[in-house]
Amino acid sequence: MLEAPRQPLRLADLPVPKPNPEQVLIRVHACAVCRTDLHIVDGELTQPKLPLVPGHQIVGTIEMIGSHVNKFSIGQRVGVPWLGHTCDRCRYCLSGRENLCDRAEFTGYNLDGGYAEYTVADHRFCFPLDPSYSDLQAAPLLCGGLIGYRAYRMTGDPEKIGFYGFGSAAHILIQLARYQSRHVYAFTRDGDVKGQEFARQLGATWAGDSSILPPEPLDAAIIFAPVGRLVPAALRAVAKGGIVICAGIHMSDIPSFPYNILWEEKILRSVANLTRKDGEEFLALAPKVPIRTEVNPFPLTQANEALDALRSGKIEGSAVLVVASA
Repeated sequence: MLEAPRQPLRLADLPVPKPNPEQVLIRVHACAVCRTDLHIVDGELTQPKLPLVPGHQIVGTIEMIGSHVNKFSIGQRVGVPWLGHTCDRCRYCLSGRENLCDRAEFTGYNLDGGYAEYTVADHRFCFPLDPSYSDLQAAPLLCGGLIGYRAYRMTGDPEKIGFYGFGSAAHILIQLARYQSRHVYAFTRDGDVKGQEFARQLGATWAGDSSILPPEPLDAAIIFAPVGRLVPAALRAVAKGGIVICAGIHMSDIPSFPYNILWEEKILRSVANLTRKDGEEFLALAPKVPIRTEVNPFPLTQANEALDALRSGKIEGSAVLVVASA
């Protein structure tokens, strides 16, 4: 659990939570580690519930259901994403934009998450999971996949798409892009030859340092890395009318840039959270591709080591905490 920002997580014995009428009690099997978890632990996202059990890419089985739950049954396997609760009453919820809900609560931030043996979750924000996915394979789909998919949809129908930062989300979305016959250009940390080779193995047309331009202009680019200086770099890389999507929840400051690299009807926008519709669409599409995740398992007791590995760029694909076997 996290007791204070910029402090290591502490292993603690906590009581098994009890579900309210709208919740299910979940025995956690696996929880993928996300860069958002790093932003919370490192104090870059400043309003977490404390003390906090992090983790928002949860896979587990239901052990108890609340009195108002009519969607799931005991023993069913489910996934729990970042979006954990919305009000269903504000103008955003009522207009199909629940990802922007004024009173939204988020798993592993405002609500205790999946770095634990048990957690509770609002059943309306849980997803059934395709049986073709193992627990470890399914966990990264629940944020890198879901929010990555929301960002990917915002690019329209590009023939050539760039991914800045080739981590968990990018290694999932490149598989969807190749399934749809799109050309992917992968940008990594400068000199990350291993990461560039990983991208090529997954079908990237080109892979190189994020500090250089691609060999030809792109139709769209998604910035997965939380690095503000990549915004002007991506704007320079896209063609007239190109779209640049900032897919992270936190980013370092964006440096000033000349208007001419935004001109010619280029679009710059951000992604915030996900909707349940995003989850339903992507989790139905993933097994058709089929998307396969590259996982790096860690036992729950090594959560700090997993975060350190992600922080230092040592993870290819996704880090996943193994909590219990199914």
